[in-house]
Amino acid sequence: MLINKNVFFFLILFSVFNYGQSRKSEIGIITDNDLYTSSKNDMYYTNGLAIFYRHLIKNSKLDISKKSVEFTIGQYIYTPRFIDSPEKEIMDRPYAGYLFGEIGENIFYKNESVFKANFQIGYVGPNSYGREMQKSFHSLVGYKAVQGWGYQIQNALAVQTHFFYSKKLFPRSESKKIDFHFQSEANLGTIFTGASTGFLTRIGLKKLVPLFDSNLHGGAMGSNESEFYFYIAPSINYLLYDATIKGSLFNSNSTVTFDLVPFRFNGEAGFKYRKNNLNLFYVFVYRGKELHSRTISGYFYGSIGVSYLLK
Repeated sequence: MLINKNVFFFLILFSVFNYGQSRKSEIGIITDNDLYTSSKNDMYYTNGLAIFYRHLIKNSKLDISKKSVEFTIGQYIYTPRFIDSPEKEIMDRPYAGYLFGEIGENIFYKNESVFKANFQIGYVGPNSYGREMQKSFHSLVGYKAVQGWGYQIQNALAVQTHFFYSKKLFPRSESKKIDFHFQSEANLGTIFTGASTGFLTRIGLKKLVPLFDSNLHGGAMGSNESEFYFYIAPSINYLLYDATIKGSLFNSNSTVTFDLVPFRFNGEAGFKYRKNNLNLFYVFVYRGKELHSRTISGYFYGSIGVSYLLK
């Protein structure tokens, strides 16, 4: 009987201890597809897949709430509007794939500012296996075969950096269910070079969690909060270079390329949810016209993410 009592006490103690542990890591998957917005919409940025892992790291600065390191592997696929013809004359965007690995650091400040710095290495071109991925997916779900990958952007080595900064506006506001943030980001590298600036608004369906504990920018680790909110984020983007449209910086081997439209309007709106260890989101994303072509226009796609917090 004494043994049973000791076992029972140990189980209770273990449960309490385990429950109180911070969720220090997060693993998740993000999938982008234009079919998440319309069954008839299959063009331009047509598919994306990323798998990530984040982990809290040591922080000794008083103004910082938490820091994390993040690892990601991903693939993006781009196609023109008409994918059932091999004729390059009707292509209004190049075929391209981008395969990459990424490491980054995320810093969440106590004033709800956020700074991120990421480094990527990978390939645009046949080495990205974009053609093989799209062919397999279309065969699996019974979609029409894609005909024009013979004209895809040729191999280009990707060495990329990405920087992101967010600052809370009106920090003295007493509202518990709405907040506003200024955001700016920049890409510099052999594939993408450009910058964006804009604003983000969160509208909570319950009391908003501070940004350093929110899943908005990946700050949920170390927090036991639950959240459910809508957000909208319009921005202006300046695009200096995009190798998925213009080809490699270092050669002219790609047959189908286009000149860029340097300035464009982008926007996204979506819902994010967190309960216990589970994070879910759905985002509708709009991207303005990227290049000079007779038929191309702005486009949109959906993004779905699922992640789990680990102890």
